[in-house]
Amino acid sequence: MGWDLATPFIIDLQVAPEDIDGLGHANNAVYVSWLERCAWRHSQRLGLDLTEYRRLDRAMAVVRHEIDYLAAGYEGDELQLATWIVDWDQRLKMTRRFQLVRPRDGVTLLRAQTTFVCIELSTGKPKRMPAEFLDGYGPALTGG
Repeated sequence: MGWDLATPFIIDLQVAPEDIDGLGHANNAVYVSWLERCAWRHSQRLGLDLTEYRRLDRAMAVVRHEIDYLAAGYEGDELQLATWIVDWDQRLKMTRRFQLVRPRDGVTLLRAQTTFVCIELSTGKPKRMPAEFLDGYGPALTGG
């Protein structure tokens, strides 16, 4: 696969009938939900699931999505969505990149970048990342 960066974390997806909009292709809101799913699964793989977030009273919350929709996905398409952690300040901010590919023809359907900020769950306010976040997310950092 022609991934933009090395060593991606990848999830498999299939465009379902309910993902299709009035224009006959996957709705843009569905792509956003896929980005969230991929980021969560990667975080879980790194040992940072919702239970751990609650225990630490911290979470990584989305503050910005930048999405380039490059080609349409259609009902039944088998897709792969990759993510990489490409930047973080080890205090508050972290950035992920995403690439959505249709393997049967190698077409990239989407490229995206999401910025997250660490928040304290109990207050919703920005709060410094705990050591567990540094230990979990740090090794996944990719130059990007």
